[in-house]
Amino acid sequence: MRQVAECVGTLIDAGGVPAHAPIALVARNRPCAVAALLGLIFRSHTVRMIHPFQSAAAMAGSVERLQPAAVVGSPEDFAPEVREVLRRRGVAAIAITDMDATSVSGLEHCECGAIPIPERPRIEILTSGTTGPPKQFAVGFELIERHHVGVQLLTPGTGADALELPPMPLFFPLGNISGIYSTLPTLLRGRRAALWERFSVSAWHDHVVRYRPELTGLPPAGVQMVLDANIPREDLASIRLLSTGAAPLDPGVQRAFEERYGIPILLSYGATEFAGPVAAMTADLHAEWGKRKFGSVGRALPGAKLRVIDPDTGVVLPAGQEGLLEVISPRIGPDWIRTADVAIIDADGFLFHRGRADGAILRGGFKLLPETIERALVSHPAVSAAAVVGIPDSRLGEVPAAAIQLAPAAAPPTVQELEAHLREQILATHIPVAWCLVRQLPRNHSLKTDRVAVRRLFEIPEEVVVHLQGRTHRLEYHRGDTLLETMRRAGLATPSMCEQGVCGTCMARRIQGEVDLRENHVLSEKDLTEGYTLACQGVPSSKVCEIEIDV
Repeated sequence: MRQVAECVGTLIDAGGVPAHAPIALVARNRPCAVAALLGLIFRSHTVRMIHPFQSAAAMAGSVERLQPAAVVGSPEDFAPEVREVLRRRGVAAIAITDMDATSVSGLEHCECGAIPIPERPRIEILTSGTTGPPKQFAVGFELIERHHVGVQLLTPGTGADALELPPMPLFFPLGNISGIYSTLPTLLRGRRAALWERFSVSAWHDHVVRYRPELTGLPPAGVQMVLDANIPREDLASIRLLSTGAAPLDPGVQRAFEERYGIPILLSYGATEFAGPVAAMTADLHAEWGKRKFGSVGRALPGAKLRVIDPDTGVVLPAGQEGLLEVISPRIGPDWIRTADVAIIDADGFLFHRGRADGAILRGGFKLLPETIERALVSHPAVSAAAVVGIPDSRLGEVPAAAIQLAPAAAPPTVQELEAHLREQILATHIPVAWCLVRQLPRNHSLKTDRVAVRRLFEIPEEVVVHLQGRTHRLEYHRGDTLLETMRRAGLATPSMCEQGVCGTCMARRIQGEVDLRENHVLSEKDLTEGYTLACQGVPSSKVCEIEIDV
Protein backbone atom coordinates (compact mmCIF):
# COMPACT_ATOMS: atom_id res chain seq x y z
CA MET A 1 0.00 0.00 0.00
CA ARG A 2 2.88 2.34 0.69
CA GLN A 3 4.08 1.73 -2.87
CA VAL A 4 0.74 2.85 -4.35
CA ALA A 5 0.52 5.88 -2.05
CA GLU A 6 4.04 7.00 -2.95
CA CYS A 7 3.49 6.37 -6.66
CA VAL A 8 0.31 8.49 -6.63
CA GLY A 9 2.25 11.25 -4.87
CA THR A 10 5.04 11.11 -7.45
CA LEU A 11 2.53 11.37 -10.32
CA ILE A 12 0.78 14.30 -8.64
CA ASP A 13 4.09 16.18 -8.39
CA ALA A 14 5.10 15.29 -11.95
CA GLY A 15 1.72 16.51 -13.21
CA GLY A 16 2.17 19.95 -11.74
CA VAL A 17 -0.70 19.65 -9.26
CA PRO A 18 -0.40 22.49 -6.72
CA ALA A 19 0.45 21.56 -3.14
CA HIS A 20 -2.65 20.82 -1.03
CA ALA A 21 -4.96 21.26 -4.06
CA PRO A 22 -8.25 19.31 -3.92
CA ILE A 23 -8.13 15.87 -5.57
CA ALA A 24 -11.13 13.72 -6.44
CA LEU A 25 -11.04 10.01 -5.57
CA VAL A 26 -13.44 7.49 -7.11
CA ALA A 27 -14.06 5.68 -3.86
CA ARG A 28 -14.16 1.97 -4.64
CA ASN A 29 -13.61 -0.55 -1.84
CA ARG A 30 -10.30 -1.75 -3.22
CA PRO A 31 -6.85 -1.84 -1.57
CA CYS A 32 -5.41 0.52 -4.17
CA ALA A 33 -8.13 3.12 -3.44
CA VAL A 34 -7.52 2.88 0.30
CA ALA A 35 -3.77 3.25 -0.33
CA ALA A 36 -4.38 6.31 -2.51
CA LEU A 37 -6.59 7.84 0.18
CA LEU A 38 -3.92 7.36 2.85
CA GLY A 39 -1.31 8.89 0.56
CA LEU A 40 -3.48 11.93 -0.17
CA ILE A 41 -4.12 12.44 3.54
CA PHE A 42 -0.38 12.22 4.26
CA ARG A 43 0.23 14.94 1.65
CA SER A 44 -2.54 17.15 3.12
CA HIS A 45 -4.68 17.22 -0.01
CA THR A 46 -8.40 17.82 0.36
CA VAL A 47 -10.06 14.64 -0.94
CA ARG A 48 -13.38 14.92 -2.78
CA MET A 49 -15.12 11.56 -3.01
CA ILE A 50 -16.86 10.50 -6.22
CA HIS A 51 -19.58 7.85 -6.08
CA PRO A 52 -18.30 4.86 -8.13
CA PHE A 53 -21.62 3.19 -8.97
CA GLN A 54 -23.04 5.64 -11.48
CA SER A 55 -23.08 6.08 -15.24
CA ALA A 56 -20.15 7.61 -17.10
CA ALA A 57 -22.25 10.71 -17.82
CA ALA A 58 -23.11 11.12 -14.14
CA MET A 59 -19.46 10.63 -13.14
CA ALA A 60 -18.43 13.29 -15.69
CA GLY A 61 -21.00 15.58 -14.08
CA SER A 62 -19.45 14.92 -10.65
CA VAL A 63 -16.00 15.92 -11.94
CA GLU A 64 -17.46 19.08 -13.47
CA ARG A 65 -19.16 20.02 -10.20
CA LEU A 66 -16.28 19.19 -7.83
CA GLN A 67 -13.58 21.06 -9.83
CA PRO A 68 -10.55 19.04 -8.63
CA ALA A 69 -6.96 19.51 -9.77
CA ALA A 70 -6.68 15.76 -10.39
CA VAL A 71 -8.84 12.64 -10.35
CA VAL A 72 -7.66 9.28 -8.99
CA GLY A 73 -9.68 6.22 -9.98
CA SER A 74 -9.68 2.76 -11.51
CA PRO A 75 -9.18 2.43 -15.30
CA GLU A 76 -12.88 1.74 -15.86
CA ASP A 77 -13.72 5.10 -14.27
CA PHE A 78 -12.13 7.02 -17.15
CA ALA A 79 -14.80 6.51 -19.81
CA PRO A 80 -14.84 8.82 -22.86
CA GLU A 81 -17.39 11.16 -21.24
CA VAL A 82 -15.18 11.54 -18.16
CA ARG A 83 -12.02 12.02 -20.24
CA GLU A 84 -13.71 14.77 -22.24
CA VAL A 85 -14.53 16.75 -19.08
CA LEU A 86 -11.02 16.21 -17.71
CA ARG A 87 -9.46 17.34 -20.97
CA ARG A 88 -11.67 20.40 -21.26
CA ARG A 89 -11.04 21.50 -17.68
CA GLY A 90 -7.33 20.65 -17.68
CA VAL A 91 -7.62 18.12 -14.85
CA ALA A 92 -4.92 15.49 -14.41
CA ALA A 93 -5.91 11.82 -14.15
CA ILE A 94 -4.25 8.91 -12.36
CA ALA A 95 -5.38 5.29 -12.81
CA ILE A 96 -4.81 2.85 -9.95
CA THR A 97 -4.74 -0.89 -10.58
CA ASP A 98 -4.02 -3.57 -8.00
CA MET A 99 -0.88 -2.18 -6.37
CA ASP A 100 0.28 0.24 -9.07
CA ALA A 101 -0.57 3.71 -10.36
CA THR A 102 -0.06 5.35 -13.76
CA SER A 103 -1.01 8.64 -15.39
CA VAL A 104 -3.85 8.42 -17.90
CA SER A 105 -2.53 9.01 -21.41
CA GLY A 106 -3.17 12.57 -22.55
CA LEU A 107 -4.17 13.66 -19.05
CA GLU A 108 -0.79 13.62 -17.34
CA HIS A 109 -0.70 17.31 -16.39
CA CYS A 110 -2.87 19.69 -14.40
CA GLU A 111 -3.64 22.72 -16.54
CA CYS A 112 -6.73 24.05 -14.81
CA GLY A 113 -5.28 27.36 -13.62
CA ALA A 114 -6.01 28.82 -10.21
CA ILE A 115 -7.87 26.38 -7.96
CA PRO A 116 -9.46 27.43 -4.65
CA ILE A 117 -7.70 25.49 -1.90
CA PRO A 118 -9.56 24.97 1.40
CA GLU A 119 -7.86 26.61 4.36
CA ARG A 120 -7.68 23.27 6.19
CA PRO A 121 -7.47 19.87 4.47
CA ARG A 122 -10.58 17.73 4.66
CA ILE A 123 -12.35 14.73 3.20
CA GLU A 124 -15.55 15.62 1.40
CA ILE A 125 -17.45 12.41 2.01
CA LEU A 126 -20.69 11.30 0.36
CA THR A 127 -24.10 11.03 1.95
CA SER A 128 -25.70 7.60 1.64
CA GLY A 129 -28.03 8.54 -1.22
CA THR A 130 -31.17 6.97 0.29
CA THR A 131 -33.55 9.57 -1.15
CA GLY A 132 -31.51 10.87 -4.10
CA PRO A 133 -27.99 11.19 -5.52
CA PRO A 134 -25.20 11.16 -2.89
CA LYS A 135 -24.06 14.66 -1.87
CA GLN A 136 -20.78 16.00 -0.46
CA PHE A 137 -20.20 16.70 3.26
CA ALA A 138 -16.85 18.04 4.50
CA VAL A 139 -15.02 16.38 7.43
CA GLY A 140 -11.72 17.91 8.49
CA PHE A 141 -8.55 15.89 9.07
CA GLU A 142 -8.37 17.18 12.65
CA LEU A 143 -11.88 15.92 13.34
CA ILE A 144 -11.01 12.46 11.99
CA GLU A 145 -7.82 12.33 14.06
CA ARG A 146 -9.48 13.48 17.29
CA HIS A 147 -12.89 11.79 17.12
CA HIS A 148 -12.43 8.75 14.85
CA VAL A 149 -8.85 7.54 15.19
CA GLY A 150 -8.18 8.86 18.68
CA VAL A 151 -11.16 7.24 20.41
CA GLN A 152 -12.84 3.85 20.43
CA LEU A 153 -16.48 4.43 21.31
CA LEU A 154 -18.41 1.54 19.83
CA THR A 155 -16.03 -1.42 20.02
CA PRO A 156 -15.20 -2.69 23.52
CA GLY A 157 -11.47 -2.77 24.17
CA THR A 158 -9.96 -6.23 24.49
CA GLY A 159 -6.45 -5.29 25.56
CA ALA A 160 -5.05 -7.54 22.84
CA ASP A 161 -2.34 -6.51 20.42
CA ALA A 162 -3.87 -5.20 17.18
CA LEU A 163 -2.15 -7.88 15.10
CA GLU A 164 -3.57 -10.63 17.33
CA LEU A 165 -7.17 -9.59 16.70
CA PRO A 166 -9.22 -11.14 13.88
CA PRO A 167 -9.22 -9.03 10.71
CA MET A 168 -11.82 -6.28 10.77
CA PRO A 169 -14.42 -6.82 7.99
CA LEU A 170 -14.69 -3.57 6.01
CA PHE A 171 -17.81 -3.52 3.87
CA PHE A 172 -19.21 0.00 4.22
CA PRO A 173 -18.46 2.19 1.16
CA LEU A 174 -15.12 3.97 1.48
CA GLY A 175 -16.66 7.23 0.29
CA ASN A 176 -19.18 7.74 3.10
CA ILE A 177 -18.96 8.37 6.85
CA SER A 178 -19.43 4.71 7.83
CA GLY A 179 -16.59 3.69 5.50
CA ILE A 180 -14.24 6.39 6.81
CA TYR A 181 -15.22 5.68 10.42
CA SER A 182 -14.48 1.96 10.08
CA THR A 183 -11.56 1.94 7.60
CA LEU A 184 -9.16 4.68 8.75
CA PRO A 185 -9.11 3.81 12.49
CA THR A 186 -8.65 0.11 11.71
CA LEU A 187 -5.63 0.65 9.46
CA LEU A 188 -4.03 3.49 11.42
CA ARG A 189 -4.15 1.39 14.60
CA GLY A 190 -2.30 -1.37 12.77
CA ARG A 191 -5.11 -3.90 12.76
CA ARG A 192 -5.54 -6.39 9.93
CA ALA A 193 -8.61 -5.93 7.73
CA ALA A 194 -10.71 -7.84 5.20
CA LEU A 195 -11.85 -5.36 2.54
CA TRP A 196 -14.94 -6.26 0.50
CA GLU A 197 -16.06 -4.28 -2.53
CA ARG A 198 -19.66 -5.10 -1.61
CA PHE A 199 -21.16 -6.84 1.40
CA SER A 200 -22.20 -10.44 0.83
CA VAL A 201 -23.58 -12.98 3.28
CA SER A 202 -21.33 -15.74 1.97
CA ALA A 203 -18.17 -13.65 2.48
CA TRP A 204 -19.28 -12.64 5.98
CA HIS A 205 -20.15 -16.24 6.84
CA ASP A 206 -16.77 -17.49 5.63
CA HIS A 207 -15.03 -14.74 7.60
CA VAL A 208 -16.79 -15.69 10.86
CA VAL A 209 -16.12 -19.41 10.41
CA ARG A 210 -12.45 -18.82 9.56
CA TYR A 211 -11.52 -16.23 12.20
CA ARG A 212 -14.09 -16.95 14.95
CA PRO A 213 -14.45 -13.32 16.15
CA GLU A 214 -16.10 -12.54 19.48
CA LEU A 215 -17.16 -9.07 18.34
CA THR A 216 -18.29 -8.31 14.81
CA GLY A 217 -20.82 -6.31 12.85
CA LEU A 218 -23.35 -6.37 10.04
CA PRO A 219 -25.09 -3.68 8.02
CA PRO A 220 -28.76 -3.53 9.10
CA ALA A 221 -29.94 -5.15 5.86
CA GLY A 222 -27.39 -7.91 6.44
CA VAL A 223 -29.18 -9.07 9.60
CA GLN A 224 -32.22 -10.17 7.59
CA MET A 225 -29.94 -11.55 4.87
CA VAL A 226 -28.24 -13.81 7.44
CA LEU A 227 -31.65 -15.00 8.66
CA ASP A 228 -32.77 -15.70 5.10
CA ALA A 229 -29.56 -17.63 4.41
CA ASN A 230 -30.37 -19.86 7.42
CA ILE A 231 -26.74 -20.00 8.56
CA PRO A 232 -26.31 -22.76 11.18
CA ARG A 233 -26.28 -21.49 14.76
CA GLU A 234 -23.01 -23.31 15.50
CA ASP A 235 -21.22 -21.38 12.73
CA LEU A 236 -21.80 -18.14 14.66
CA ALA A 237 -21.11 -19.59 18.10
CA SER A 238 -17.93 -17.54 18.61
CA ILE A 239 -19.78 -14.21 18.38
CA ARG A 240 -20.53 -12.68 21.77
CA LEU A 241 -21.86 -9.31 20.56
CA LEU A 242 -22.88 -8.03 17.15
CA SER A 243 -23.12 -4.33 16.29
CA THR A 244 -25.07 -2.59 13.54
CA GLY A 245 -25.87 0.97 12.55
CA ALA A 246 -25.98 3.38 9.58
CA ALA A 247 -29.73 2.65 9.11
CA PRO A 248 -32.69 1.55 11.26
CA LEU A 249 -33.14 -2.14 12.07
CA ASP A 250 -36.67 -3.44 12.32
CA PRO A 251 -37.35 -4.68 15.89
CA GLY A 252 -38.95 -7.85 14.54
CA VAL A 253 -35.80 -8.69 12.59
CA GLN A 254 -33.65 -7.94 15.65
CA ARG A 255 -35.78 -10.20 17.83
CA ALA A 256 -35.75 -13.04 15.28
CA PHE A 257 -31.94 -12.88 14.98
CA GLU A 258 -31.35 -12.80 18.73
CA GLU A 259 -33.75 -15.68 19.34
CA ARG A 260 -32.26 -17.85 16.59
CA TYR A 261 -28.58 -17.25 17.35
CA GLY A 262 -28.54 -16.11 20.98
CA ILE A 263 -26.37 -13.13 20.02
CA PRO A 264 -27.33 -9.65 21.32
CA ILE A 265 -27.40 -6.91 18.68
CA LEU A 266 -26.03 -3.54 19.76
CA LEU A 267 -27.64 -0.68 17.84
CA SER A 268 -26.16 2.75 17.25
CA TYR A 269 -27.43 6.02 15.79
CA GLY A 270 -25.53 8.55 13.74
CA ALA A 271 -25.55 10.49 10.50
CA THR A 272 -23.23 12.14 8.04
CA GLU A 273 -24.12 15.58 9.41
CA PHE A 274 -22.91 14.46 12.85
CA ALA A 275 -19.68 13.07 11.33
CA GLY A 276 -20.37 9.71 12.94
CA PRO A 277 -22.43 8.11 15.73
CA VAL A 278 -23.90 10.16 18.59
CA ALA A 279 -25.76 7.40 20.46
CA ALA A 280 -25.11 3.71 20.99
CA MET A 281 -26.17 0.68 22.98
CA THR A 282 -22.70 -0.12 24.28
CA ALA A 283 -21.67 -3.47 25.71
CA ASP A 284 -21.73 -2.01 29.23
CA LEU A 285 -25.23 -0.58 28.76
CA HIS A 286 -26.49 -3.88 27.39
CA ALA A 287 -24.95 -5.77 30.31
CA GLU A 288 -26.78 -3.47 32.75
CA TRP A 289 -30.15 -3.05 31.05
CA GLY A 290 -30.43 -6.06 28.73
CA LYS A 291 -33.83 -6.67 27.15
CA ARG A 292 -35.48 -3.93 29.20
CA LYS A 293 -34.31 -1.50 26.53
CA PHE A 294 -34.87 -3.76 23.53
CA GLY A 295 -34.97 -1.78 20.27
CA SER A 296 -33.16 1.24 21.68
CA VAL A 297 -30.15 2.73 19.91
CA GLY A 298 -28.71 3.46 23.36
CA ARG A 299 -27.76 6.62 25.18
CA ALA A 300 -25.86 9.68 24.00
CA LEU A 301 -22.14 9.03 23.54
CA PRO A 302 -19.63 11.18 25.50
CA GLY A 303 -19.89 14.81 24.46
CA ALA A 304 -23.14 14.37 22.51
CA LYS A 305 -26.53 15.70 23.64
CA LEU A 306 -30.00 14.60 22.55
CA ARG A 307 -33.46 16.10 22.92
CA VAL A 308 -36.90 15.67 21.35
CA ILE A 309 -38.97 18.69 20.32
CA ASP A 310 -42.49 19.38 19.13
CA PRO A 311 -42.18 19.75 15.32
CA ASP A 312 -44.71 22.61 15.22
CA THR A 313 -43.77 24.71 18.26
CA GLY A 314 -40.12 23.78 18.81
CA VAL A 315 -40.84 23.18 22.51
CA VAL A 316 -38.67 20.52 24.15
CA LEU A 317 -40.84 17.52 25.01
CA PRO A 318 -40.69 15.53 28.26
CA ALA A 319 -39.42 11.96 28.46
CA GLY A 320 -41.54 9.41 26.69
CA GLN A 321 -43.17 11.77 24.17
CA GLU A 322 -42.60 11.36 20.45
CA GLY A 323 -41.27 14.24 18.36
CA LEU A 324 -38.39 15.43 16.19
CA LEU A 325 -34.88 14.63 17.38
CA GLU A 326 -32.26 17.37 17.84
CA VAL A 327 -28.58 16.60 18.43
CA ILE A 328 -25.41 18.33 19.56
CA SER A 329 -22.45 16.50 18.04
CA PRO A 330 -19.08 17.26 19.66
CA ARG A 331 -17.40 16.71 16.30
CA ILE A 332 -19.38 19.50 14.66
CA GLY A 333 -19.87 22.22 17.26
CA PRO A 334 -21.98 23.48 20.17
CA ASP A 335 -25.21 24.14 18.23
CA TRP A 336 -28.28 21.94 18.17
CA ILE A 337 -28.77 20.16 14.83
CA ARG A 338 -32.39 19.53 13.92
CA THR A 339 -32.92 16.18 12.24
CA ALA A 340 -35.84 14.77 10.27
CA ASP A 341 -35.91 11.74 12.58
CA VAL A 342 -38.94 10.92 14.70
CA ALA A 343 -37.82 9.64 18.09
CA ILE A 344 -38.57 9.11 21.78
CA ILE A 345 -36.15 9.52 24.70
CA ASP A 346 -37.34 7.60 27.74
CA ALA A 347 -36.96 8.50 31.41
CA ASP A 348 -33.61 6.66 31.58
CA GLY A 349 -32.15 8.61 28.68
CA PHE A 350 -32.43 5.82 26.08
CA LEU A 351 -33.17 6.85 22.50
CA PHE A 352 -35.74 5.00 20.38
CA HIS A 353 -35.75 5.84 16.67
CA ARG A 354 -39.22 5.71 15.10
CA GLY A 355 -38.67 6.81 11.50
CA ARG A 356 -38.12 9.77 9.20
CA ALA A 357 -40.51 12.72 9.21
CA ASP A 358 -39.31 13.83 5.77
CA GLY A 359 -40.40 10.49 4.33
CA ALA A 360 -43.91 10.87 5.71
CA ILE A 361 -46.81 10.20 3.34
CA LEU A 362 -49.56 12.84 3.45
CA ARG A 363 -52.73 10.90 2.65
CA GLY A 364 -55.50 13.47 2.64
CA GLY A 365 -55.37 14.90 6.16
CA PHE A 366 -53.42 11.95 7.61
CA LYS A 367 -49.63 11.84 8.08
CA LEU A 368 -48.27 8.31 7.71
CA LEU A 369 -44.75 7.15 8.57
CA PRO A 370 -43.55 4.45 6.12
CA GLU A 371 -41.62 2.74 8.93
CA THR A 372 -44.86 2.08 10.85
CA ILE A 373 -46.29 0.19 7.88
CA GLU A 374 -42.99 -1.58 7.15
CA ARG A 375 -42.70 -2.86 10.74
CA ALA A 376 -46.20 -4.33 10.51
CA LEU A 377 -45.47 -5.92 7.13
CA VAL A 378 -42.28 -7.72 8.16
CA SER A 379 -44.12 -9.36 11.05
CA HIS A 380 -45.94 -11.44 8.40
CA PRO A 381 -44.20 -14.84 8.13
CA ALA A 382 -43.98 -14.66 4.32
CA VAL A 383 -42.32 -11.22 4.28
CA SER A 384 -38.55 -10.92 4.54
CA ALA A 385 -38.33 -7.14 4.01
CA ALA A 386 -40.60 -4.30 2.97
CA ALA A 387 -40.36 -0.73 1.71
CA VAL A 388 -43.24 1.73 1.65
CA VAL A 389 -43.27 4.94 -0.39
CA GLY A 390 -45.83 7.56 -1.31
CA ILE A 391 -47.19 7.69 -4.84
CA PRO A 392 -49.36 10.46 -6.34
CA ASP A 393 -53.14 10.27 -6.02
CA SER A 394 -55.49 12.75 -7.71
CA ARG A 395 -57.98 12.70 -4.83
CA LEU A 396 -55.85 12.37 -1.69
CA GLY A 397 -52.59 13.87 -2.94
CA GLU A 398 -50.52 10.87 -1.91
CA VAL A 399 -51.15 7.25 -0.94
CA PRO A 400 -48.86 4.47 0.36
CA ALA A 401 -47.46 1.79 -1.94
CA ALA A 402 -45.59 -1.26 -0.63
CA ALA A 403 -42.80 -3.32 -2.18
CA ILE A 404 -42.51 -6.75 -0.57
CA GLN A 405 -39.48 -9.04 -0.53
CA LEU A 406 -40.58 -12.60 0.14
CA ALA A 407 -38.97 -14.82 2.73
CA PRO A 408 -37.04 -17.76 1.22
CA ALA A 409 -39.33 -20.61 0.12
CA ALA A 410 -42.43 -18.67 1.20
CA ALA A 411 -45.57 -18.86 -0.90
CA PRO A 412 -46.53 -15.39 -2.15
CA PRO A 413 -49.36 -14.02 0.02
CA THR A 414 -52.36 -12.45 -1.68
CA VAL A 415 -53.04 -8.73 -1.35
CA GLN A 416 -56.12 -9.61 0.66
CA GLU A 417 -54.02 -11.64 3.13
CA LEU A 418 -51.53 -8.79 3.54
CA GLU A 419 -54.30 -6.25 4.05
CA ALA A 420 -55.98 -8.46 6.67
CA HIS A 421 -52.63 -8.85 8.45
CA LEU A 422 -52.10 -5.09 8.51
CA ARG A 423 -55.61 -4.28 9.73
CA GLU A 424 -54.85 -6.16 12.92
CA GLN A 425 -51.87 -3.90 13.65
CA ILE A 426 -52.27 -0.45 12.07
CA LEU A 427 -54.98 2.05 11.15
CA ALA A 428 -57.01 1.61 7.98
CA THR A 429 -55.55 4.86 6.62
CA HIS A 430 -52.12 3.18 6.59
CA ILE A 431 -53.12 0.28 4.32
CA PRO A 432 -51.19 0.49 1.00
CA VAL A 433 -53.21 0.88 -2.18
CA ALA A 434 -50.53 -0.52 -4.49
CA TRP A 435 -48.38 -3.62 -4.05
CA CYS A 436 -45.29 -5.06 -5.71
CA LEU A 437 -43.70 -8.43 -4.91
CA VAL A 438 -39.96 -8.50 -5.62
CA ARG A 439 -37.20 -11.04 -5.14
CA GLN A 440 -34.90 -8.36 -3.73
CA LEU A 441 -35.63 -4.83 -2.55
CA PRO A 442 -33.62 -2.16 -4.38
CA ARG A 443 -30.69 -1.11 -2.20
CA ASN A 444 -27.97 1.47 -2.68
CA HIS A 445 -24.22 0.97 -2.23
CA SER A 446 -24.65 1.36 1.56
CA LEU A 447 -27.24 -1.45 1.57
CA LYS A 448 -29.92 1.02 2.59
CA THR A 449 -33.28 0.80 0.87
CA ASP A 450 -33.14 2.90 -2.29
CA ARG A 451 -36.45 4.73 -2.02
CA VAL A 452 -36.05 6.41 -5.40
CA ALA A 453 -35.73 2.98 -7.04
CA VAL A 454 -38.66 1.64 -4.97
CA ARG A 455 -40.81 4.54 -6.15
CA ARG A 456 -39.87 3.70 -9.73
CA LEU A 457 -41.29 0.18 -9.23
CA PHE A 458 -44.71 1.82 -9.25
CA GLU A 459 -44.03 3.76 -12.45
CA ILE A 460 -44.65 0.72 -14.59
CA PRO A 461 -45.55 0.39 -18.28
CA GLU A 462 -48.81 -1.17 -19.40
CA GLU A 463 -46.82 -3.07 -21.98
CA VAL A 464 -43.23 -3.98 -22.83
CA VAL A 465 -42.16 -3.67 -26.45
CA VAL A 466 -39.66 -6.39 -27.43
CA HIS A 467 -37.78 -6.54 -30.75
CA LEU A 468 -36.73 -10.17 -31.20
CA GLN A 469 -35.59 -12.04 -34.34
CA GLY A 470 -36.81 -9.32 -36.68
CA ARG A 471 -40.28 -9.10 -35.17
CA THR A 472 -41.84 -6.62 -32.74
CA HIS A 473 -43.90 -7.94 -29.81
CA ARG A 474 -46.11 -5.85 -27.53
CA LEU A 475 -46.42 -7.75 -24.25
CA GLU A 476 -48.72 -7.13 -21.30
CA TYR A 477 -46.69 -6.25 -18.22
CA HIS A 478 -47.36 -7.41 -14.64
CA ARG A 479 -45.95 -5.33 -11.81
CA GLY A 480 -42.74 -6.74 -10.34
CA ASP A 481 -42.01 -9.16 -13.20
CA THR A 482 -38.61 -9.20 -14.87
CA LEU A 483 -38.31 -8.76 -18.62
CA LEU A 484 -37.59 -12.48 -18.97
CA GLU A 485 -40.69 -13.42 -16.96
CA THR A 486 -42.75 -11.06 -19.12
CA MET A 487 -41.50 -12.68 -22.32
CA ARG A 488 -42.04 -16.20 -21.02
CA ARG A 489 -45.55 -15.33 -19.83
CA ALA A 490 -46.31 -14.29 -23.43
CA GLY A 491 -44.90 -17.56 -24.81
CA LEU A 492 -41.84 -16.07 -26.52
CA ALA A 493 -38.87 -18.35 -27.12
CA THR A 494 -36.36 -16.46 -25.02
CA PRO A 495 -32.59 -16.56 -25.58
CA SER A 496 -31.72 -17.46 -22.01
CA MET A 497 -29.64 -20.20 -20.39
CA CYS A 498 -29.63 -18.68 -16.90
CA GLU A 499 -30.96 -21.86 -15.30
CA GLN A 500 -28.07 -23.80 -16.88
CA GLY A 501 -25.58 -21.40 -15.31
CA VAL A 502 -24.69 -19.49 -18.49
CA CYS A 503 -24.87 -15.87 -17.39
CA GLY A 504 -25.30 -13.06 -19.89
CA THR A 505 -27.21 -15.05 -22.52
CA CYS A 506 -30.33 -12.94 -21.95
CA MET A 507 -28.59 -9.61 -22.52
CA ALA A 508 -30.84 -6.96 -24.08
CA ARG A 509 -30.44 -3.33 -25.10
CA ARG A 510 -32.78 -0.59 -23.92
CA ILE A 511 -34.26 1.53 -26.70
CA GLN A 512 -36.68 3.52 -24.55
CA GLY A 513 -37.39 3.73 -20.83
CA GLU A 514 -35.62 2.67 -17.67
CA VAL A 515 -34.84 -0.80 -16.30
CA ASP A 516 -33.62 -1.55 -12.77
CA LEU A 517 -31.28 -4.53 -12.30
CA ARG A 518 -31.91 -6.67 -9.23
CA GLU A 519 -28.46 -8.23 -9.51
CA ASN A 520 -25.56 -7.70 -11.91
CA HIS A 521 -22.42 -9.81 -11.97
CA VAL A 522 -22.00 -9.74 -15.77
CA LEU A 523 -22.37 -6.28 -17.29
CA SER A 524 -19.56 -3.75 -17.13
CA GLU A 525 -19.96 -0.02 -16.52
CA LYS A 526 -19.45 0.43 -20.28
CA ASP A 527 -22.24 -2.05 -21.05
CA LEU A 528 -24.62 -0.24 -18.70
CA THR A 529 -23.73 3.14 -20.19
CA GLU A 530 -24.48 1.81 -23.67
CA GLY A 531 -27.95 0.75 -22.52
CA TYR A 532 -27.49 -2.98 -22.04
CA THR A 533 -29.42 -4.86 -19.39
CA LEU A 534 -30.14 -8.47 -18.36
CA ALA A 535 -33.64 -9.74 -19.09
CA CYS A 536 -33.49 -12.20 -16.17
CA GLN A 537 -32.72 -9.40 -13.67
CA GLY A 538 -34.23 -6.31 -15.33
CA VAL A 539 -37.46 -4.82 -13.98
CA PRO A 540 -39.08 -1.97 -15.97
CA SER A 541 -39.17 1.26 -13.93
CA SER A 542 -40.75 3.82 -16.27
CA LYS A 543 -44.02 4.38 -18.12
CA VAL A 544 -42.38 3.28 -21.39
CA CYS A 545 -40.16 0.21 -21.85
CA GLU A 546 -38.79 -0.92 -25.20
CA ILE A 547 -35.92 -3.38 -25.62
CA GLU A 548 -34.07 -5.15 -28.41
CA ILE A 549 -32.55 -8.63 -28.19
CA ASP A 550 -29.95 -9.86 -30.66
CA VAL A 551 -29.89 -13.63 -31.07
